[in-house]
Amino acid sequence: MNVIDAPPQDKRSDDLRTFWVQTPEVVCTRLHCGTAGLTSDDAQRRLAEYGPNSDVEARSVSPTRAILRRLLEPLSLILLAAGIVSVATGDGVGGSIIVVILMVSIGLDTLQEGHAAKTAEILRRSVALKAEVRRDGAFREIEVDHVVPGDILRVRAGDIIPADALILESRAFTAGEAALTGEPYPVEKRAGPAAGASPGEASNALFRGAVAQTGEALALAVGTGRNTVFGAAASALAQAQEPSPFERDLHQFGLMIARLTLALVLVVLATRVLLGRPALDSLMFAVALAVGLTPELLPMITTVTLARGAMRMARRKVIVKRLASIHDLGAMTVLCTDKTGTLTSAEISLARSLDAAGTDDPRAARLGAVAADLGGDRGALDAALVAGSADAAKGWTLCGRHAFDFSRRLGSVLAIGPEGPLLIVKGAPEAVVALCTAQRRGGAIAPLDETQRAAALDRVHALARDGLRTIAIASRPWSGATHEVEAADERNLIFEGLCAFADPPKATAAAAIARLGAAGIRLKILSGDDPVVVKRLAGLVGLNAETVLSGTDIAALSDDALAVRVRSVDAYGRLAPDQKSRIVKALQAGGAVVGYLGDGINDAPALKAGDIGLSVAGATGVAQAAADMILLASDLEVVADGVQEGRRTFVNILKYVRMGASSNFGNMLSMAVASIALPFLPMLPTQILLNNLLYDLSEVGIPLDDVRAEATQRPQVWDMPALMRFAGVMGPLSSLFDFLTFGALLFVFHATPDQFRTAWFLESMATQILVIFIIRTNGRPWRDLPGPALAVSSLAALLVALALPFTPLGDWFGFVAPPPGMLAGIAVVVVVYLVCAEVLKPLALRRRRRTRGTHRR
Repeated sequence: MNVIDAPPQDKRSDDLRTFWVQTPEVVCTRLHCGTAGLTSDDAQRRLAEYGPNSDVEARSVSPTRAILRRLLEPLSLILLAAGIVSVATGDGVGGSIIVVILMVSIGLDTLQEGHAAKTAEILRRSVALKAEVRRDGAFREIEVDHVVPGDILRVRAGDIIPADALILESRAFTAGEAALTGEPYPVEKRAGPAAGASPGEASNALFRGAVAQTGEALALAVGTGRNTVFGAAASALAQAQEPSPFERDLHQFGLMIARLTLALVLVVLATRVLLGRPALDSLMFAVALAVGLTPELLPMITTVTLARGAMRMARRKVIVKRLASIHDLGAMTVLCTDKTGTLTSAEISLARSLDAAGTDDPRAARLGAVAADLGGDRGALDAALVAGSADAAKGWTLCGRHAFDFSRRLGSVLAIGPEGPLLIVKGAPEAVVALCTAQRRGGAIAPLDETQRAAALDRVHALARDGLRTIAIASRPWSGATHEVEAADERNLIFEGLCAFADPPKATAAAAIARLGAAGIRLKILSGDDPVVVKRLAGLVGLNAETVLSGTDIAALSDDALAVRVRSVDAYGRLAPDQKSRIVKALQAGGAVVGYLGDGINDAPALKAGDIGLSVAGATGVAQAAADMILLASDLEVVADGVQEGRRTFVNILKYVRMGASSNFGNMLSMAVASIALPFLPMLPTQILLNNLLYDLSEVGIPLDDVRAEATQRPQVWDMPALMRFAGVMGPLSSLFDFLTFGALLFVFHATPDQFRTAWFLESMATQILVIFIIRTNGRPWRDLPGPALAVSSLAALLVALALPFTPLGDWFGFVAPPPGMLAGIAVVVVVYLVCAEVLKPLALRRRRRTRGTHRR
């Protein structure tokens, strides 16, 4: 078992933080109570002193604060300002559209992430709602919130343990602590001193949130609420959520756009005023340029693309709780996962049945199944025995039994079957072998001496190194009348052999890990289980198992040293919850985008610390509350599917950003230069806003666009230098052809100002919209056709733009119908531009080598 120390706000004395090494008398003295239970008045006083037995509530954010937080992002402020300015300058429709899109995007984002308010209720349902305590001399049921230190608890099979407690009495009691530690096997709990000071050796302690498997226990409550192992792990939910990689990068992108916009506007305005141009016209034009540079549709494109990704992931059995986590899943470079329930099925199975010589033989398992079936044992190992030897008890009749004795660590049944009356004993190998005087080897019975006993126990240790848990089976022909079995009857036994059990890896685990590796994602196992078991599992699923670090090893490393070790070590065992989150943070410090997959209470801190938290449908409420996504199927294949969907989603978002970084920036740069060089405005403010609106409408189909398979092969992250390089190639290319258009219009066609503005509007719209089909893909556009939605939205917007100057509405915008020769010249410029864009695209998209850690700041 593996637990963590009490949290800093623990109200217990330092001596009680390791209460399991104390005697009941000492604990009672320090809690100022007795073993007879509390009175109602004393319980009320303690409830006021220690507080309710519940967890710290996650910080809830009101809808107003959530909306304001998103609205104060740089990009949102830019768009809000652009909308207000558009309305103020006469473009009420365009400005209103910008503001409405922004508000809808923020609203959808806030609604999608509104799960935080439900966290406290999920936590409440994940632990016992009632507890049985001794009050005023009698046992009675009370609300679990009212359990206080000093209460005497009675816990029975099936109960969820309500507090951290010291066992006073127990009878055949075991607890399932997989949700806390990750270990699938029930842990035996009994009164008496613990084997050592480590929490992992607290055989006399119960921990809140564990489940009683068998038997019954009386225990003294020592820690409640936040002062428990459960509470310490659940307190991670109350910590403020750090911005995700996607949110951080979107923030940086907004700042970059803001700087570019401000710089261009100030330069244009100052230069035109210095040249003696009309100040009001110059201001209006500069403002229109600012609006033209802002990616108005980015919030809508982002939200709709992520929402569509969430729907597609739902079809792939993934529930998305936080929209931005879809991108983060695609950006993930390291996936840390707990072992139980994710890599393994948490279903113990019979792996081997060996005779006394260590040779595979089904007899030991068959006799063990008879004892488990007839004896009425319901433990996990007994269920595996029965399942592994179907119908083994057929033909056998129970005559007597001796229930499993936890102090002697064995139990037995007396049954009559094909071999006549037979006493069958099963239990811990050390206990059973010590009672044997003979052994069965290959069907023959031979004496068993001390050397052979030692060899049998060595075999047990060898199986443990392979990650297998073992029990021993022995028998003795029964003579005389049958009766209930007593301890004295369990002697002079024949050692039949060993039954070995495993929590095997899922059949799909190795293939899924290989698939993740091919996608550029490295997997690491972070488990609370024994390092020996973890090492074996890592080897079975294809991970590097040469080195396994334990919780003790992690505790001895500084943060800097741990950041170095985590780069090369893929398997960790006996980890406390805080150590799991420490490993996640060490990986992040090295530049990794880290996902964490877990389903237990002990996984909550790591789920919270990871860039992307993944849990499963059957996980504890704490794990589900801390996660960003919930997998409806606990399988790494589902994670691999989700990664592909996350990358597909980000590729479509990146298409819009690339288009804005090239076409928008290039056209606005051309307008800025032309506004300074020409004696008239190259485009009226209303024409700039119309250009921007039609261009944005042409891209509304991006969220539904297709994505090439090779575009999702590697982790997808925002790369600001790459975006700047793309804009640095494609933007000037667009401006170059704009300048060629200017020259042709002025010196070849001798265009009037109205003809100039109309012709350039047509050229600008055609180049901006048609280049979408080129830069939307890394491949050749005729081999990678756009999705129907993008094709329709783009071509429809282009058709409106080309037709507008030839309609009565064109006069309202200041357009005139250009002569045929001028239109032909524009068509030639557009075709040549598109050819050049396709030729230069590989240069603009060329990846430079990214140094480790450049993604995170």
